[in-house]
Amino acid sequence: MSLVMASLKNLLLSPLRGFIHKDFHDIFERMTLLDKLFFLIVHFVDKLNLWHRLPVFLGLLYLGARRHLHQEYNLINVGKTPVGVRSNPADHPYRTADGKYNDPFNEGAGSELSFFGRNMLPVHQHNQLKKPDPMVVATKLLARRNFVDTGKQFNMIAASWIQFMIHDWIDHLEDTKQIELKAPKEVASQCPLKSFKFFKTKEIPTGFYEIKTGHLNTRTPWWDGSSIYGSNAEVLKKVRTFKDGKLKLSADGLLEIDKNGKIISGDVRNTWAGLSALQALFVQEHNSVCDALKKEYPELEEEDLYRHARLVTSAVIAKVHTIDWTVELLKTDTMLAAMRTNWYGLLGKKFKDTFGHIGGSILGGFVGMKKPENHGVPYSLTEEFTSVYRMHQLLPDKLQLRNIDAKPGPNKSLPLTNEIPMEDLIGGKGEENLSRIGFTKQMVSMGHQACGALELWNYPVWMRDLVAQNVDGTDRPDHVDLAALEIYRDRERSVARYNEFRRGMLQIPISKWEDLTDDEEVINTLREVYGDDVEELDLMVGMAAEKKIKGFAISETAFFIFLIMASRRLEADRFFTSNYKEETYTKKGLEWVNTTESLKDVLDRHYPEITEKWMNSSSAFSVWDSTPEPHNPIPLYFRVPPQ
Repeated sequence: MSLVMASLKNLLLSPLRGFIHKDFHDIFERMTLLDKLFFLIVHFVDKLNLWHRLPVFLGLLYLGARRHLHQEYNLINVGKTPVGVRSNPADHPYRTADGKYNDPFNEGAGSELSFFGRNMLPVHQHNQLKKPDPMVVATKLLARRNFVDTGKQFNMIAASWIQFMIHDWIDHLEDTKQIELKAPKEVASQCPLKSFKFFKTKEIPTGFYEIKTGHLNTRTPWWDGSSIYGSNAEVLKKVRTFKDGKLKLSADGLLEIDKNGKIISGDVRNTWAGLSALQALFVQEHNSVCDALKKEYPELEEEDLYRHARLVTSAVIAKVHTIDWTVELLKTDTMLAAMRTNWYGLLGKKFKDTFGHIGGSILGGFVGMKKPENHGVPYSLTEEFTSVYRMHQLLPDKLQLRNIDAKPGPNKSLPLTNEIPMEDLIGGKGEENLSRIGFTKQMVSMGHQACGALELWNYPVWMRDLVAQNVDGTDRPDHVDLAALEIYRDRERSVARYNEFRRGMLQIPISKWEDLTDDEEVINTLREVYGDDVEELDLMVGMAAEKKIKGFAISETAFFIFLIMASRRLEADRFFTSNYKEETYTKKGLEWVNTTESLKDVLDRHYPEITEKWMNSSSAFSVWDSTPEPHNPIPLYFRVPPQ
């Protein structure tokens, strides 16, 4: 009987083999019938390069089908999962210092020093770590020639924001062994450093049969605000005042400085003035939540005020990122609908505010679901996620300071006073300069300056001779070429190169350079560095070279990792799902989150004059003297992207 069924199945599916790209035949065979149907729809649309040109509602259906496939085939656990260890969520109705006890079935999931997961199996490249040489790749394809910006779409606050998030989510544990990279003769004269040393990523045995070694995350990968709170009890103790639940903040609204001249914050490594300003803003947000809760509930103890305020502030950060920052990064109606659906569901904000969370994640959104969903794989952030967040091209060479004493011009524009080299805004020197500049001028200046575009030949040259830091914020003696180091890191951590990465994410691979770009100079340089072997192409280079979707500041290849992991950060976290309720957050706390829609709302709460006087744009993440988004009378789900 089984032989007959197999023959029948082959007969029915054999015509499809000609339609399906040969690289997906094996995985297609392993799929369930429903997954096969989803794959055929997604693959058909991909072949036509069509999804971003579909009417919004059809685009959402495509993204829903693709995300389902990624949830089934692109979540891979690294490390053993404890068996029989279960915690009671009621014992920990708050975010712990080190991220433990969020998952009742796995107390260590998402905690400090847990493993990075995978979105696809590792592709070991230990014999290809220098093929082609990372310093050649950095020099010939990445190093900035002339600064290219994003126009009015994305500003320096947006660039600072994503570093603020990275310092919340991910940092690899390093080994004590150092490696040295030396510039080959062909590029040595163009390299700011002729050689540089750095620490290996520490490899840890997993005790797991499939993936034998992995890497540990020194930060808590939950969306828990650890960039201001820290990822362990020791740091948490340093940032707290232990009075009314509040965190330390200086009188000028910036981060406090300790006796060694270092900033006091949850994460102090590799910081700069823009990141520091955002950390300070959200310390202020936390402290304001404490004040509001104390006024509403005078009986709350100091520890309770802190715990509730952390929950509220972390949720505000997650919400701003989801429905404000990401919407500016991926500026299309389809992504506006998709990100709002993640938070509010298809039924939308008005319905959810009136009737609460109804239905599952599709109708009601991930936030407020009855229980968290990890799709059978313990929560973590992944090696591939780390790789697609390599976005240092966003940073310019100089920060343009604005004259906030001048009368604003058209669209609330402001004249320049001077420009500060970015090297003077990082580390300890950056904190000194930020103190002189002040929060208001720093934020307004970043708001009015476009950030860099994620393209080839746009990687800051000043980051090729960069002072690296230890976890405690102290400078290391060895400078690094960050562009070359990032190429090396992906190879060292066994992240697939561009073409194999696309296969792993069920995207059609390229077969020749012309599939990637129609820029002749790019094609010639790719051929010079990689020959004709497209399989050698590094992920970071491929994403920068890739033709972008209209409105997208990032590549489609990077976006599909976002598609699965952005959803996962919400749906796997009990504090955004089963514990997103008054008993955990307080009624006042939930109201605080539910009435905050954007970074502009946060700024308005603490510095109302900033947005009133100097912000003309709709979002604090787009360039502030840009024209606000015009009203569109067509309901969002019925809109059609301009062709």
